[in-house]
Amino acid sequence: MAETADGGPGDGTAEVLDRPLPDGVRRRVVQIVADAFGGLTVAELPGQLRQYARFTPSRRAKFAGNAMAAALETEPLFRQRIGEKLREAQPELAGALDSGSPPPAADPLDVAAAAYVLRPTGWVKLVTAAGEEAQRADAERAGEESRAELERLREELERAREQTRLDTERLRTELEAARKEADSLRRKLRAALSDVKRGEAALRKLQGEMEAARAEGQAQVSAAESESRRLKARLGEAEAALEGTRRAAREGRSVEDMRVRLLLDTLLDATQGLRRELALPPVSVRPAETVDAVEPGRMTPKDIAARALSEHDPAVLDQLLALPQAHLLVDGYNVTKTGYPQMPLEKQRLRLLGQLSQLAAQTGAEVTCVFDGAELVAPVLLAPPRGVRVLFSKPGVTADELIRQLVRAEPPGRPVIVASTDREVADGVARAGARPVASAMLLKRLS
Repeated sequence: MAETADGGPGDGTAEVLDRPLPDGVRRRVVQIVADAFGGLTVAELPGQLRQYARFTPSRRAKFAGNAMAAALETEPLFRQRIGEKLREAQPELAGALDSGSPPPAADPLDVAAAAYVLRPTGWVKLVTAAGEEAQRADAERAGEESRAELERLREELERAREQTRLDTERLRTELEAARKEADSLRRKLRAALSDVKRGEAALRKLQGEMEAARAEGQAQVSAAESESRRLKARLGEAEAALEGTRRAAREGRSVEDMRVRLLLDTLLDATQGLRRELALPPVSVRPAETVDAVEPGRMTPKDIAARALSEHDPAVLDQLLALPQAHLLVDGYNVTKTGYPQMPLEKQRLRLLGQLSQLAAQTGAEVTCVFDGAELVAPVLLAPPRGVRVLFSKPGVTADELIRQLVRAEPPGRPVIVASTDREVADGVARAGARPVASAMLLKRLS
């Protein structure tokens, strides 16, 4: 018997399984290998299984099941070592398989798995018989489950029938209640129709009464109109009597008027005597003289140009700025590019604003300098000099348009002087009442 287990002449290793190993048998075989795995050294293990040497049996069966089954099939030495471990663990089952008479009470799957590992004579029949037994067991188990499922479905069907019967009874009860409610609603509907008919009769009665009331109202309106005409006649008589009374009152009041007039003459005579007694001088100032206006002989912004000065004489600008509340508007880049165009824009602005600050201090006039915002590549950080208001036009608005807006904002009659060489600007501000001067004149005055 030992000779057969060690691969002697009676060994069943020459037998070949002509069908796949049943699943139940394969699981038992993997479990046998996983249990015996730990009793082998790393050197005794095939190369593909050495990485699982430190795994627990359950983890080996889970992660290395396919590898262990393949090694058991292809590595005879490894299968022999696993068989030795199985003989040590289950000697009775191994001895029974060697003798060719497996124990009848043993699990067919355990017998087939042990036969697959030990490979005694006739192991293929044992494995095949175990597979068929497992299939029969599975079939019987499936039959039992089917019978249990059928029994459960029968019970559910019976419960469903009972529930259907209860629902039917409930629906019959509800239908009966609905029929009774419908009968009640029919009776209420007949009663409502009777009420509607009575209401229609009452409405016809009320319509008749309303017609009678309307006729009575018309008769009362006719009587009221007659009474109104009679009252109007009496009102005319009363007005005639009132007019006669007023006429009599006016005739009686003429005496009182004469007395009041006599008292007024007395007061006037007394006032004239008081004036002669106090020797009061005549009034030298009249109310018309307190109104601000230009009298003949006084200068206006338009009169300055008519004097004997040249149109480009800076003295003309001084005379204009000497007018009361004069306001000088300067087209900044127009002036700087006329006077010193070779300088950078920043230095042009600083030079012009410094000179305008001195001019504002000398003349006391209001000075506003306007620059075109389109010339800028970035916002200007600038502290305006004393006495000069600095403005930049918004995007999309030119400096010329901003100057015209400033001129239109001034009240009519205020002296406004605009320094610019732009003819369109000069014509526009002149029509608005301002006095244009050339940029060259301002430059001469500033220098």
